[in-house]
Amino acid sequence: MKLNFGENCVRSQPDPFIFEDGGRFYLYVTAGGGVEAYSADTPLGLWNFEGVVASVPDGHAYWAPCIIKIGDTYWLYFSCDTPGTFENLHVMQAKAPLGPFGSPVRLFDRFSIDAHVVETPAGLFLWYAEDNRQAENGRIGTRVYVDRLLDPVTPARCPKEAVIPTFDEEIFRRNRFGDGRDWHTIEGAFWFREGDWQYVMYSGACYENDTYHIGYAAAKSREDDLTKVDFVKHTKDGAFDPVMIKNGFEEGVGHHSVLKWRGEYYAVYHGRDLRPGNDAETAERRTARICRLCVKDGIITAERYEDHL
Repeated sequence: MKLNFGENCVRSQPDPFIFEDGGRFYLYVTAGGGVEAYSADTPLGLWNFEGVVASVPDGHAYWAPCIIKIGDTYWLYFSCDTPGTFENLHVMQAKAPLGPFGSPVRLFDRFSIDAHVVETPAGLFLWYAEDNRQAENGRIGTRVYVDRLLDPVTPARCPKEAVIPTFDEEIFRRNRFGDGRDWHTIEGAFWFREGDWQYVMYSGACYENDTYHIGYAAAKSREDDLTKVDFVKHTKDGAFDPVMIKNGFEEGVGHHSVLKWRGEYYAVYHGRDLRPGNDAETAERRTARICRLCVKDGIITAERYEDHL
């Protein structure tokens, strides 16, 4: 079900990250010249457009924000590129969820995207995606890593590879570099804990492809140091079994965040209304949507409906 942005809203909301603070809800997306934000009284109410809340000088191609509050400071993470650099992760800080955000810091000097920063009793941890062109299983491409943060702007630089490509359905582009090797994509990690289980959800493949999807890995563990947790990718008897993928009314289903609200779990994700024919030229029709998740004993399932939860 689409979130409510008003009848006259013509904006897209790719990579939506939902955040609750002080009884109000905020949604951060990357559709324009920076990180854009919306706010609402409830996730199912009317979302008000708050404009661009963060950008860096000469930055463009903004992707995949996340935000965390530590003490009285809000830290907003996102990726973008600047002249002479690859797409890489940045962080900015503010004293309010809508900013003003300032003091940009670049976390890496290499391709790095899709941050999710979380705090456990063991400290701060950064989930993110980067490339691996020397994959042992031959499936080169982007995969999910987790690393400790020494402080909100300083990775320990001892990352653990957490979720890797294992299926053809995760191919971003075949023969991408003309050397016969297919390029895979696992990205958009979101970590959370429920009971004895920890979960890291992710997006796979290319958002313009039919196999673009959301999957997850799980671990039955109470370990707080997330670099020590071994997550097992969910399959159905070894076969591809995503939580969410193109269905009869929406396509391009992926990059999401998770909200626990009134005791239930929800995924807030982007997708496109399904239309007949090849509509790749309007791929930037991604709008933010919401569905209920069932999370129990290491298994996640989604309840998706076109016009209701």
